[in-house]
Amino acid sequence: MLKQRIITALILAPLALMAILFLPIWWFELAIAGVVALGGYEWANMSGITERPKKILYMIATFVICVLLTLAVDSSMIWYQGQLHWFYRLILGLSIVWWAASLIMVLAYPKYTAFWRNSRSVRTLFGFLTLIPTWVAVIALRTSLHDVDPFYGASLIFYVLGIVWAADIGAFFVGVKFGRHKLRPNVSPGKSLEGLLGGIAASFAIIAFAALHYQVEPSRIWLHLLIGGVTVAVSALGDLNESMLKRCAGIKDSGRILPGHGGVLDRIDSLTAAFPVFAFCYVTWMA
Repeated sequence: MLKQRIITALILAPLALMAILFLPIWWFELAIAGVVALGGYEWANMSGITERPKKILYMIATFVICVLLTLAVDSSMIWYQGQLHWFYRLILGLSIVWWAASLIMVLAYPKYTAFWRNSRSVRTLFGFLTLIPTWVAVIALRTSLHDVDPFYGASLIFYVLGIVWAADIGAFFVGVKFGRHKLRPNVSPGKSLEGLLGGIAASFAIIAFAALHYQVEPSRIWLHLLIGGVTVAVSALGDLNESMLKRCAGIKDSGRILPGHGGVLDRIDSLTAAFPVFAFCYVTWMA
């Protein structure tokens, strides 16, 4: 299993790096749409859809929605005079509402779940609310200040990836050694409050470095730290949300497309919450 994980990571990491840095915006939009669509196939499975044609149809629908958004908003107009296109801003705003509702669902689980647990339609809707804003957020960040510095948007994506991965590593080691208070044992028994706090602490090293890299004004450092901390904290919610849905579906992994890693959603679950929340905060207070 470890060998499979390493081989998969060695193949995917350079591809992801090159895509973020060097793909033209149009092709980058399609590439991220493809990743999100694969996540859609797995989400259909977590929603209780067992028929392969229906799962493929859900995957195609997810991809088509992303492509339609690409066609509706020209790449050169995603940002205009320092402002993100209003339609993308709206989607990110709706995502904030969705993750607030998701937090309530996770805290209440397994109580008060009948309205969504027994409805495949509602759970598939949850998938669109999770995946489409993720695509919008990544594209919004990648195209930020693209005319001024074509790599600035890529650095924002790496920043979110860095703080989330640092949090995951910190949470693992702190949780293993000091974890005593379970975060949500009914949803994900392995996660602890100590692990969450350890992950946030570990991520602050990268957040502090980023403050220097982006030359944040001293009077706004508190905002930079707050948004980074919130992004890391909400990334745990993305993980818990997927764990809750997998538990309802009675499955361990979202899929098997990545040898040694499970499914696409198993790798990006925390990012589906982190990217939209960070992008919303970025376009609202930091851009």
